[in-house]
Amino acid sequence: MTSDDEQIEKIVELAREGASLIKNQDFIRLISHNDSDGITSAAILIQALNRIEIPFHASIVSRLNESVVNDVNNSIKENDLVIFCDMGSGQPELIKQINTDVLVIDHHQPVGNSPSKVMVNPHMAGIEGSYYLSASGTTYLVCKELSSDNIDLAGLAITGAIGDKQLFESANATILKEAIENNVISIQKGLKVGSGEIGDVLENTLEPFLDITGDREKINKFLDFLNLSGDISELSYEDMKKLTSSIALKLAKRASPEAVDAVIGEIYYLNNEVVPNVYDLVSILDTCGKQDKSSLAIALCLRDKSVVQEASAVTKESQKRIIQEIKECESLVKDMENIKYLQAENLDSIGSISGIMVRYLYPNKPFIGMNETEGIVKVSGRATRSLIGKGVDLATAFRDAATNVGGNGGGHSIASGATIPPGKQEEFVTKVNEIVGIQTK
Repeated sequence: MTSDDEQIEKIVELAREGASLIKNQDFIRLISHNDSDGITSAAILIQALNRIEIPFHASIVSRLNESVVNDVNNSIKENDLVIFCDMGSGQPELIKQINTDVLVIDHHQPVGNSPSKVMVNPHMAGIEGSYYLSASGTTYLVCKELSSDNIDLAGLAITGAIGDKQLFESANATILKEAIENNVISIQKGLKVGSGEIGDVLENTLEPFLDITGDREKINKFLDFLNLSGDISELSYEDMKKLTSSIALKLAKRASPEAVDAVIGEIYYLNNEVVPNVYDLVSILDTCGKQDKSSLAIALCLRDKSVVQEASAVTKESQKRIIQEIKECESLVKDMENIKYLQAENLDSIGSISGIMVRYLYPNKPFIGMNETEGIVKVSGRATRSLIGKGVDLATAFRDAATNVGGNGGGHSIASGATIPPGKQEEFVTKVNEIVGIQTK
């Protein structure tokens, strides 16, 4: 047995423990994160609970904090089970405050000793959760232990993994293989973007972020030069090859090497979902989650065709705003010895902006975006796998720097978040810069 097999066997054992805890419950209180991985995690569990007729109350939140703990405690009875998806591993002090049994299904690095009744986390099986198993994948493994009938939910697990920029190796590869073998997913080669008219796709798609993104005049010239038009899904093999080669050349001028790999290759089509193109679904879920339209996102994952048009329209408008914000933010970017950062106010999605900055515009240093809104500063940090290979660990840097200024933070080595008090931005980035410098010596 290979080490991969042993690790997967271990995570399946943990998933079985989680499933056993769920089976004995009369009512479940579910809390999950508001990005595509957290939303697909919640949707997988909701469908599985519906199928075994266990009632539940589900909430999608932006972060786990004291307010969430209070809301949960005010909405549960003594024997209820509380499940946290895509959060909870790094906040044992908050989990401890829940007044009933807790199941954590997560893929972030665990911190300290968890007071949860059961924790299902790939790190506990020796699997790096930042890359090889998402929260949705972990939740899928739990739900598959509830019933083998839940194998049709593998497409949502793959969606969450793609949303978290994961690699399809180790446990993710096992889930993908299972999904393909059971006709849950089909694969085509090409550009990893959503469906639609090629000009519209290039104009409004956040990734890949090109020098022509958001500029219809430049896009039209680019497509005229290539003699391409029509729906992107209907391009011939030769035309798709021409398009992907031209985009790869554009990316090679400035983007990180992994950005090229991330946008050209195998496209996954979800045969059971109402939005079949996985990149469309990721965009919609992330957008709806960040805009407090999580019920729309969950409905989409529950295969409600009636919400597709509304969810797609919300996403398109949001993408247009974010593209404009990225262009405006370029003039705000500041350089420190070990990081790049920006300070702004009332942005649509600081996480998306930070991710695009580091993947497509400034790949040589971790990127920190800070957005002051509603009396707090939301911070989003992103790195590349190349930077992680040099020692960067944003989860540790954010946790320590945020605590240092009276906030809180954490996440993955490659993607982390924090909330800090207004006025503490410069102190925060100075501390992160210092920590990253130590990490990469």
